Amino acid sequence: GCGIIGSTTTKTRNVAVQVISCESNEPSKSKKLAAGSPIVVVEAPRMIKTAASVPCLVVNSGLVNPGDVGRIVSRKPMDVWAVRLAIGTYLIDGKYFKPLELED
Repeated sequence: GCGIIGSTTTKTRNVAVQVISCESNEPSKSKKLAAGSPIVVVEAPRMIKTAASVPCLVVNSGLVNPGDVGRIVSRKPMDVWAVRLAIGTYLIDGKYFKPLELED
């Protein structure tokens, strides 16, 4: 979710320009995640890409399932993460997993 924080309107050469500030109410997941952080898959992606030097895009036919646990290897652009799972290392969008809360 995104809530509007502030809004200002400025007139420049008879053109009204509206600037809207937007902040997410959710805590940023990227601040909690780093290399080595444990994660749990919450939704199975339709397509997955291997994190090999020559990536291969494949249909997720039951390879990655909700509840699977892995570790972050590295962060890629656009909220994509290299995640080491039991079946190998894959590039997974951040919306498909959440940090795993480990009990002490």
